[in-house]
Amino acid sequence: MNYCFDIIGTTSILTFFNYQQKLEQNRNRGKAYLGSYKCSLDGFIESVNAIPKKPDWNWDDVVGSIVSFWLKNEEQVRYWQNHFNPIDSETVIVARVGKIEALRSEFESLFEV
Repeated sequence: MNYCFDIIGTTSILTFFNYQQKLEQNRNRGKAYLGSYKCSLDGFIESVNAIPKKPDWNWDDVVGSIVSFWLKNEEQVRYWQNHFNPIDSETVIVARVGKIEALRSEFESLFEV
């Protein structure tokens, strides 16, 4: 697979929306963030459709990476399912999906001198 998916935390819907709008200025970006009101496979797959300006990716592969993560990381999924209890509809659980090569380059650039 050329894409990776990971659950990264929770935030307010307003913070998520503002950050997502800044990120989406670049259609050639290597990552996108998904927000969901529920920590479920269906919730994250549905959130793919909510990305207003989708990069030019193979979105079937992106969904495949979400399913693969769900099947291979039961412990992490259970953690978030048990700890994500939004008090109101103002909080979302956030995941990152991206091209593996772009994320690798971004990570490596953090260590360049």
